[in-house]
Amino acid sequence: MGRLPELDENTLSAEQRKIYDDITSVRGQVRGPFAVWLRNAELAEGALKLQDLFAARAKLERRLVQLMILAAARCANAQYAWHIHEPHALQHGIAADIIDAIRERRTPDFTREDERLVYDITVELNTTHTLSPGTFKRGMAMFDEQRMVELVSGIGFYSMVAMTLNAFDVTVPDGRKPLA
Repeated sequence: MGRLPELDENTLSAEQRKIYDDITSVRGQVRGPFAVWLRNAELAEGALKLQDLFAARAKLERRLVQLMILAAARCANAQYAWHIHEPHALQHGIAADIIDAIRERRTPDFTREDERLVYDITVELNTTHTLSPGTFKRGMAMFDEQRMVELVSGIGFYSMVAMTLNAFDVTVPDGRKPLA
């Protein structure tokens, strides 16, 4: 798993066991950042609720959420996040040439303005830690308040995911590194 030992189900506290079972019921298994966060059951529980929001209940279209996750993963060189979310991005309609461009650190040639804007917002927040007035205005005009709050919060959440993965050196299955 990287810098932490694998979790031993037999040594989990009652609180950790409950969250472990919740994570397993939602995600199928405890891996990636959740295997790290479960060291603090309350943190893992909160992160699971946020992840579930972005995965299933956000008003922002799934295609755009997946694009945001890939752009954030690329900004942080988060190998594990990229590995997990690249297939989801394809499944939700992000074109392979856009994914390839992001992987190769090239600005994609977008045909959809909403995708261009999600990419711009994600990269700008990850590089400047704020949004310029122009980018903010574009985002509010296209997405409205609720979707902008979801997008910006999602970028923050997936930055936390990337930091967790990178700090604890969570490895991609088979040791592959999809990002050069």
